Amino acid sequence: MPRLNPDDAARREERTLTSGANPADFSEALARGISVLRAFTADRREMTLADVAREVGLSRATVRRSLTTLVHLGYLELRGRQYTLTVRVLELASAYLGASPTGVVAQSLCERLCRETHLACSTAVLDDDHAVMVARAAPQQVFYYGAGVGFRLPAWHTALGRVLLAALPDDELDARLDKLDLVRHTEHSTAAKEELREHILTARSDGYAYVVQEADSTIHSVAVPLRRWDGQVVAAVNAGAQIGATDGTTMTGSVLERLRAAARDTAPLLV
Repeated sequence: MPRLNPDDAARREERTLTSGANPADFSEALARGISVLRAFTADRREMTLADVAREVGLSRATVRRSLTTLVHLGYLELRGRQYTLTVRVLELASAYLGASPTGVVAQSLCERLCRETHLACSTAVLDDDHAVMVARAAPQQVFYYGAGVGFRLPAWHTALGRVLLAALPDDELDARLDKLDLVRHTEHSTAAKEELREHILTARSDGYAYVVQEADSTIHSVAVPLRRWDGQVVAAVNAGAQIGATDGTTMTGSVLERLRAAARDTAPLLV
């Protein structure tokens, strides 16, 4: 059996896995391969070997093996010296969306809300410090660059994220806040952890979150939790608008009521 290099061996000694799994069963090679895939973004669509190594913080030799494997499997394509993702990576997302009841139900929910409010509507789930969109619908005349299924939003500074964070137990919420490296996305972003906690607890008690210009200086949005039949929060749904296109009173009035009604109607479908 091949030996781990000293860095990987040290990480294995420090690693604690969920569900009490044995750290020795963790695959360093698989983790490196996934980190290489995740290095490609809308801003980094094409990268050389050196670019990828710099982004993931690994040696070129290690990254070369991951890149070669991913090209062979069809998830990356090599054009000259530039690597780029292929359409095959969508298989990974489509498997989740097809198997998840939330993903299946959420798209029709967003389309319904978009028709009713004439606003862009999204459904998201929590992934670490991000709210990740699993469904999206927008009015045909509105173009939102980059915002679609798989788009990641900063959970702490968005209505979707705060609703999802509000569903966490207090001890887990506090633990996440303790280790949070707080980043301000706009001049309006909440800058203090204690204030963030208060916003999230308010979202919990009110049953919704309304956030103005904290993640994007041009946007405000309102979100409510999506609960399945037993009351467990499994996602959040929002409606968002450009500042000035829809006022705050409308967002927290008629738009919020439509979100709440749609969430209630959807609960029996989420199993």
